[in-house]
This record gives sequence, structure tokens and C-alpha cells, in this order.
Amino acid sequence: MTWTDHRIQAGGYSAVFTARAGALRQLRHGDRDLVLPFPAGGPIPDFRGIIAAPWPNRIADGRYSFDGESHRLPVNEPGRGCALHGLALGQDWIAEARRESSLVLSCTLGPAPGYPFAVRLTAGYWLDGDGLHAEVTASNAGDRAAPYGVCPHPYLLAGPAPLDEWTLEFRADTFLAADPERRLPAGRQPVRGHAYDFNTPRPIGATMIDDAFTGLGFDDGGCTRLLVRDPGGGGVGMSWDRNLPWLQLYTGDTGPPRPGRAGLAVEPMSCPPDAFNSGDDLVRLEPGESHRASWSIFAV
Repeated sequence: MTWTDHRIQAGGYSAVFTARAGALRQLRHGDRDLVLPFPAGGPIPDFRGIIAAPWPNRIADGRYSFDGESHRLPVNEPGRGCALHGLALGQDWIAEARRESSLVLSCTLGPAPGYPFAVRLTAGYWLDGDGLHAEVTASNAGDRAAPYGVCPHPYLLAGPAPLDEWTLEFRADTFLAADPERRLPAGRQPVRGHAYDFNTPRPIGATMIDDAFTGLGFDDGGCTRLLVRDPGGGGVGMSWDRNLPWLQLYTGDTGPPRPGRAGLAVEPMSCPPDAFNSGDDLVRLEPGESHRASWSIFAV
């Protein structure tokens, strides 16, 4: 099956999005990839570039309760028994508007097994000399309140050197430790003095990360950012707004046949893993209400 691609360009940047899943398939500055791309027309590996909604990350056993009603989602991560990264991956997104430098995609999530709600997503993208900018709006299109969470899922590429040699910098004061078997929340811990402390720029080295962070140090303008640099010069950055108070990082430590540590997954999230059960920062969308979140990716 061949899927439609949508290409936009401006300010020395170019980006390609897929109609299936509305995924960011490629982002380049000049001739340099800023995100880990994937081939046209095929499957989307490792959730690259998708919008994970109406929940980011994992829901344990696919089970949760909302407003006193129990629900069970299909488990799409059988090895860990979790429902992972929402429902948008399998959706065909409609191009609502498209110009040379901008694109608007939309889809409706649900009602679906385990998610008897209807949430309309609209993703606006535009390019300029400062990079790729995105805003995702979720609107409750149903007649009942809906639980909701969201995150983008790009794998950033700092440059040609191995990921271990990239220098990482982001502000955080707390991380949500995950159990080693299922990667589900196991309690908050301070970042300072831990191997996950990148408040001061330093190489990633052999550190393996698949955890969520919070206390992200938003500035007076309501934004925070992450920078990752290649030792040969240059790099890539990502910034996002206060509606995404959590950050999941994943160093891509996969086994064969997939290439391991090929890119750094940077996932600003509106809520932490398993928020449908914990309720932590879970968005409650009443009928007719909306939630917006924005982010940017740029060359360094």
C-alpha cells in the first residue's frame, strides 16, 4: 500500500509528513537530517514522528477507569502487557490545508474498543528560518467527558557521530523511575547527582534512558528546551510549551534486527506514563472543550 506524503519547505528547512498516522517522516536543514527518517510507503518503525494520542506512553494492561466506568484497551505491546502510544498510529489523517511552507492535518480518534470517546485532533505545522513549528489541538467531539494526553515522538539526530558521543542538555529536577520489566512508573526521584542529570551539558555516553522527567524549568515565556550536539559541530534542539510538563527520553536501546541507539527519542508529554490510572496531569476534556500543545524542532 502506498501512502500519500505531504512536503513543505521554507527558510532552509524541509519536512515530509505521512497521511497514515500524520507522522513526521523527514526533517532536514539543508542536506542534514534533524530527525531519524524512515522510507516512504512502508511501516512506521518505533513510532517515529507520530503524534501519540489520546494517551502518550503506556497504560498498564490496557486497563483504566474513568468516571466510575472500567475500560480495557487492546494491548499492542504484548511483551510488557501495555497499551502503548494511543490510537493515532493507525489513522489516516486528512490534509485540511496545505501551502508551500505549512500544512494542517486532522483525524478523529474513537469511539474505539476501550476508548468510547470521540476526540478530534488537528495538527498544524509550519516552517520558517527558525525551524519546524507544530501545534496540536484536541477537541472533544462527543457528548461525554474524555480522558486525554498527547506527545510528539521524533527521534532527534545531532549529527554523524554515534549517540554515545552526543552532548545532551535539558533542565529537569525530577525523573519518574520505571520498573525494568514493564517500564511502568515506580516512583519519583531527584535528578541531581544521578546519571540522568543533564542540567549541565555532557556526553550521553553509555547511559541508557527510557524514563520520564518533570520539573522542566520553563522560562518566563512559558517554554523549555532540549539541545543535543554532535562532537563535530552542530546539533539539533527542541522546545515546547507548558501544556507539555513532562518529557520522555529514550536512547533507542533496541536489539537486532533494528539498529540500536540510532537516534534520541524526545517526547514532550502532557502527562506521565500510565496517567489514565494515576490521574497525574491527565487532561479531562468536557464536551466542546479543547486542549492545545505546541513545540518546535530546529538546527543548532
